[in-house]
Amino acid sequence: MQTVIIGSGNVAYHLAKAFVKNGVSLAQVFGRNETELQKISSELNVFYSTQKLEDADLYIICVSDHSVEDISKIISKKDCLVAHTSGSLPKEILVGEYRKSSFYPLQTFSKSKDLDYKKIPFFIETENSGDQKILTDLASKISENVMESTHKKRKYIHLTAVFACNFVNHLFSRAKEISDAQEIPFDYFLPLIDETVQKIHEIDPKSAQTGPAVRNDKRVLELHEQLLHDESLEIYKTMNQSIKKMYQLP
Repeated sequence: MQTVIIGSGNVAYHLAKAFVKNGVSLAQVFGRNETELQKISSELNVFYSTQKLEDADLYIICVSDHSVEDISKIISKKDCLVAHTSGSLPKEILVGEYRKSSFYPLQTFSKSKDLDYKKIPFFIETENSGDQKILTDLASKISENVMESTHKKRKYIHLTAVFACNFVNHLFSRAKEISDAQEIPFDYFLPLIDETVQKIHEIDPKSAQTGPAVRNDKRVLELHEQLLHDESLEIYKTMNQSIKKMYQLP
């Protein structure tokens, strides 16, 4: 099966790397950003182009959500399978007379960070059982966690990921602002962060909750509020209100 990856960003890079590492043949990496494509090609020894899309059995579109529909239109081949990697878009966003699907890896990707691809869950949605098997077999070559999905379920998977990853990372950024302002090295907080994340591998997050809000320690809560202002204060209040509501505290 000839496979082409369309895109040059974080997802395209890691998917191409995972395929090459696990013996999946790539006919091409195609995209608009020649500089990034050259880097991928040089590292992975994969042919690339910004002009001519190679003939393939499978095209995997790894671009931003707002570009998926337009990019899908460049695939003119009819007897092929096309998949996007979006967590929120339906497979029907793809425009063409080919078989449509979704090939969604549940992970946050950065080119500078190595990943254990076998641990990354893949959620597959296709139009028929034959294509489901094709993409499931492909994902199983690089991951130990492959699951059939629907668009409805995938939307909730993506929403959960935003809470568990994007929002949490934003809080890390806000925390670093506070530590930087007081000239406290943020590295000092990394063991705490690591233990917090590691703990929920063994304990349900709700049971693992600690801090002044779950203790309903009004003195500490008021003290912290006096140290904050603007958005950070609003975030602090909102988070504590949410914690209190979850644990039914006054």
